[in-house]
Amino acid sequence: MTDPTAEKKTLRTTAKTARAAAFAEHGQAASVRLAQQGVALLAGMAGATIAGFSAINDEIDPKPLMVLLAGLGHRLALPAMQGKGKPLVFREWTPGDEMAPAVWGIAEPLASRAAVAPDVLLVPLLAFDPHGFRLGYGGGFYDRSLAELRAQKPVTAVGVAYDEQRLDAVPHLDYDQPLDWVLTPSGHLKCLKD
Repeated sequence: MTDPTAEKKTLRTTAKTARAAAFAEHGQAASVRLAQQGVALLAGMAGATIAGFSAINDEIDPKPLMVLLAGLGHRLALPAMQGKGKPLVFREWTPGDEMAPAVWGIAEPLASRAAVAPDVLLVPLLAFDPHGFRLGYGGGFYDRSLAELRAQKPVTAVGVAYDEQRLDAVPHLDYDQPLDWVLTPSGHLKCLKD
């Protein structure tokens, strides 16, 4: 019997390499195409509060999408860390807001910004599969956050990725929270539920 935790650890190395190659090939143009696809996906969710993330390193950047969503009247949020082993808190964010530096070089909204419970969560990842399982960095922040939010209300989780980050299957455990959609520069994929 295989160990999903060990499989994930091994897969992270190859997934990081694949993502870096996609970033090198497509650059910021991929984020612009992603924004166009994202507006099409989220068009039917008028009034939804949407939480994005501050891209780091070679992650595809959701900021162009967030700027378009702000122009369409969506309330926006970004995550802030509360500590190891804890879910993220999502704070209101508007393009141009002053940000606070946080761990791993991630910019977060200031602590004075109101906490919100998003309806849609844009999720960073290293790899994804058609069933909505994602490979993250291993800290479990998004799994804990999605579990907490989904216990309160319906929440749509949208993975944000380069097309090259798709795998046939991502190893997963019972506590891994599946995505509902994956958004890439070429389109969006509704995740298959088992």
